[in-house]
Amino acid sequence: MKIRSYFLWVLILVILDQMSKWLAYETLGGIGNSVDINAFFSLTFAHNYGAAFSLWADGGGWQRDFLSSISVIASIAITIWIFKTPLKQKFKLISLTLILSGAVGNMIDRITNGFVVDFIHFHYQDFHWPIFNFADIFITVGVVLLLIVDWKK
Repeated sequence: MKIRSYFLWVLILVILDQMSKWLAYETLGGIGNSVDINAFFSLTFAHNYGAAFSLWADGGGWQRDFLSSISVIASIAITIWIFKTPLKQKFKLISLTLILSGAVGNMIDRITNGFVVDFIHFHYQDFHWPIFNFADIFITVGVVLLLIVDWKK
């Protein structure tokens, strides 16, 4: 697979992320609206003004520019990293593709809306995992895969 194929996957995954957020908005219709899928899983529409786990969400607005800047810098760095990674290191390229896709997906939200759209909600009785989205999944899986790939060296 050529290097441009990984960037095609970034585009596909970013589109998937953005479409899922749009569908969540169209289906759920607003902050806090929720549809229970089963006892452990719901689709719950939320705005995240902060970083992971809503860190800095109550920052008064400074976090939008800060987190957007971090996303841009990280996306540029990961893009350079992809170009510098040999094609034979497929799993590393896949992990970087996932991380870049998630970073760009959430960056689009943050720049255009001032917040990230979240809607995937796992819970059990009074325990609620922070609501997240596909971009968050891409980043998490990509980081775990990258750690595994680099750990095996």
